[in-house]
Amino acid sequence: MAGATCAHLDTITGAAPSDAAGCHECLKMGGHWLHLRRCAQCGHIGCCDNSPGKHATAHFHAAHHPVIRSFEPGETWRWCYVDQLVV
Repeated sequence: MAGATCAHLDTITGAAPSDAAGCHECLKMGGHWLHLRRCAQCGHIGCCDNSPGKHATAHFHAAHHPVIRSFEPGETWRWCYVDQLVV
């Protein structure tokens, strides 16, 4: 969608990662992940949708925090679940 903008950039905070060791839920359950995402509002670390748990998306549905950021080294992109945009 050309020219589309995210209406949720104001939800981004400087919250520290919930668990820098990996996906918060996977670590508790002994699960595994492929890629990590950090909630840009509260810092929750969850696994991507290619991971078995899909915990980053589950966090969005539970907490309604719209923007995530890659928690992979060297990646700085963000995604808004609500607007379905890279921001």
